[in-house]
Amino acid sequence: MTIIGTKWVFRNKLDENGVVSRNKARLVAQGYNQQECIDYDKTYASVARLESIRILLAYVCALDFKLFQMDVKSAFLNDFINEEVYVAQPQGFIDFEKPDHVYKLKKLYMVSNKHPKLEMLKKFGLQDSKPIKTPMSSDTKLTKDEEYESVDSTKYQGMIGTTHLGLWYPKESDIETVVYADSDHAGDYVDRKSTSGICMFVGCCLTSWFSKKQTPLAISTTEAKYVSAGKTCQQALWMKQALIDYDIRLDDVPIMCDNKGAADLSKNPMQHSNTKHIEIRHHFLRDNV
Repeated sequence: MTIIGTKWVFRNKLDENGVVSRNKARLVAQGYNQQECIDYDKTYASVARLESIRILLAYVCALDFKLFQMDVKSAFLNDFINEEVYVAQPQGFIDFEKPDHVYKLKKLYMVSNKHPKLEMLKKFGLQDSKPIKTPMSSDTKLTKDEEYESVDSTKYQGMIGTTHLGLWYPKESDIETVVYADSDHAGDYVDRKSTSGICMFVGCCLTSWFSKKQTPLAISTTEAKYVSAGKTCQQALWMKQALIDYDIRLDDVPIMCDNKGAADLSKNPMQHSNTKHIEIRHHFLRDNV
């Protein structure tokens, strides 16, 4: 049997003032010593995507099914390992009477700590603050500060929350799928790149959305919208395939785009001087249209 080594990983946990609050030690197994198809055959965990869960909820609401939820987190994390896995004795805990012995790994476990949102408000002195939906104007343009000071991003993440927001999935809604694509043009003041915004609906239920900066530099609004519609097409095809599991086979999935030039470009197989510079991978949209 291949003996897997072990290694201690030490971390200092800091508070909001940068002071060490506690020391954390974690013993990890050096699994890279194992060989595929000899020591193991699967390297993934069966974890569902959030989009898949939302599609399930939309489907359940559309047909007015009863939905039951059960927690199997402990069973999954603390389940016993079927394969035989042996690890070396950890440094600092070697049995000197049996230095050549090893440990047989029985199961894996994970521990996580969560802090309630009200506790976080008290921690930062915000319990008397007035919550608002948008803490900053959406018209504000951000630029990079060349003389910036390093900040703790986790502190900001802990201060904000969206507990007052949610998704509404009504019963007996339609199951038809529609996808919306949009983008700005050269919205980033630093690199002048555009940002795509995409959202997908199953009936009237919002199931997936994201906003992401585009990789290529668009020289026109039409090109920025066209690139955004291409990413939307990929998401639409994935959703179309996911719905097959529920015996729903959609012939067409409409993509809503508010730019006529981008819509015409997606249906025109000809290359023109104004569009030939667009990367080939973005014409994936044209083939599926």
